[in-house]
Amino acid sequence: MTIVTGKTEARRRLQPGKSGVLRKIWEHRADYAYVLPAIAVMLVVIAYPIYYTIELSFFNTPPGLQLRDKTFVGFNNYTAILTSAVFWKVTWNTLIWTVGSTGISFVLGFAAALALHRDFFGRGVLRAILIIPWVISAVAASYIWKWIYHSDFGIIGAVLVGLGLADRPPNFIDSVSTVLPSLIVVNIWREFPFAMIMMMAGLQTVPDQLLRAAKVDGANAWQRFWHVTFPHLRNVSTVTILLLAVANFNSFIIPWIMTGGGPSNASHIWITHIYELAFGRQRWGVASAYSVLLFIILMTFGYFYVRALSGNDRKDGSA
Repeated sequence: MTIVTGKTEARRRLQPGKSGVLRKIWEHRADYAYVLPAIAVMLVVIAYPIYYTIELSFFNTPPGLQLRDKTFVGFNNYTAILTSAVFWKVTWNTLIWTVGSTGISFVLGFAAALALHRDFFGRGVLRAILIIPWVISAVAASYIWKWIYHSDFGIIGAVLVGLGLADRPPNFIDSVSTVLPSLIVVNIWREFPFAMIMMMAGLQTVPDQLLRAAKVDGANAWQRFWHVTFPHLRNVSTVTILLLAVANFNSFIIPWIMTGGGPSNASHIWITHIYELAFGRQRWGVASAYSVLLFIILMTFGYFYVRALSGNDRKDGSA
């Protein structure tokens, strides 16, 4: 008995400090050996590029690939960004792009999910048709819509002229005033099926007993939706909106392929502007400073996303 007690005391003395985190790490030290290769890969592939981007944001880089000739400028890159008129124009475009695409995609997806939640003939076929925009490659969809919007050969312009609704085909993506709304339409067309799928999954969790009880109590369709269905969809709605917002804020393919940020920066959003600065103008320091700001914003979105998931887990556990 004394030997066992002595071994236990020795084991306790070997454990580091009184911190709960360190104690758990020490207790599960053998488990971490299995994930060390994955951690090493993440450090090389993720951690080092993040560190190097942050470091490069404090340097002025020449217009070439000779990064060894960079000069330290401190926060000058960040100051230049925040005082640039182009930065605020691109930021405004990004806000319109993100809010418009996220909000309308969610509303359309939610409406489609409510419609498809009912039983009717051909529901499975309609579901499959509505999912097609989401499964199509973004590159292919961008080129298709670029031709649809074409001012000379586009089908929309041809239909409008043929019906007598326009004297000449409109310039959807060649005009400063219409290019961003036109791109948002394409993005909504691609994204609303994702919101539809998420909300359809959420609708499956609404208890039928509560809906029947509310109907027996005299609640109409709107009251059943607002007081029974919607509260059960609040968590999945939050997660869906956050996922759409992150995807839209970091979206690149559609605006870059269709317009390249033009005309006159009217369709530039943050990610396309960063790409142009880095690989078009080779201003690596300024592009890195933009990337650091974008990283902070996306980490903020990620924080709220993790909080939403943690809240769902706590509620499921308490239930």
